[in-house]
Amino acid sequence: MFIRAYLRASTDDQDASRARDYLETFVSGYGKAIASCYMENASGSHADRPELIRLLKDARRGDVLLVESIDRLSRMDDQAWRSLKTAIDNRGIRIVSVDLPTSHQGMTAQSGDEFTDRMLAAINYMMIDMMAAIARKDYQQRRLRQAQGIEKARASGVYKGRPVDAELRNRVRELLAAGLGIRAVARHAACSTTTVMKVRDGLAQR
Repeated sequence: MFIRAYLRASTDDQDASRARDYLETFVSGYGKAIASCYMENASGSHADRPELIRLLKDARRGDVLLVESIDRLSRMDDQAWRSLKTAIDNRGIRIVSVDLPTSHQGMTAQSGDEFTDRMLAAINYMMIDMMAAIARKDYQQRRLRQAQGIEKARASGVYKGRPVDAELRNRVRELLAAGLGIRAVARHAACSTTTVMKVRDGLAQR
């Protein structure tokens, strides 16, 4: 089994280095190492990604496709996501996302109990699909809010600053309630970990 890490390139080299270090730390906890890294420049909303295609060509059955978060892999529409997932499944590649604990079973040998293994796999597929749908929805909402903000700014001639903080706080609360960690919430809500901790601390003080 080879672990193949898939990352999306950032304009901030420090952020890309942090992501690699984060994935390396994760796999080392299982006594394993990353065999190769694939750094993509394209957006997760686009199906045409040469580095992901190269990873799929290089991978063999039983290999792991490792990502920091499902939204690093896909913010595609449903049809494109299903095509990608079919390609991954057909090659016998296992998706492991650090922020999705149900996927971590891919880092270890199967239990030997076929029923248990199939049940865990079914739950994991469902969770991956759900996180991919959330990533797509968040992407669409951010684009919509951005377009609406630009339109309002043009109409008024005044820059209003960041749109609706209350909406962001509600999003963070929902993700925290779903059991996601600080880093995962920050990625899915497109905000800083500091913002997530402020919202979390505000909930604790209620």
